[in-house]
Amino acid sequence: MPHVIVKLWPGKTEEQKALLAEKITRDVMDVLLYGEESVSVAMEEVEPGSWAEDVYQPDIVNAPGKLYKKPGYEM
Repeated sequence: MPHVIVKLWPGKTEEQKALLAEKITRDVMDVLLYGEESVSVAMEEVEPGSWAEDVYQPDIVNAPGKLYKKPGYEM
């Protein structure tokens, strides 16, 4: 705990995803004061054609109380 899930379009390299996971882990450790052993990070690739239905509607529109950073786009 905590477990961070990043949802993103396909196409990023494994190196990019690993670097992002490393930076997220470090930030979680710095801000929330957890040890590295407590943090996990997952990447969930979502096709652009499915983004509105699988991510935007359920995670952004329908969950405003959980959203701490809103996107600069609407669908």
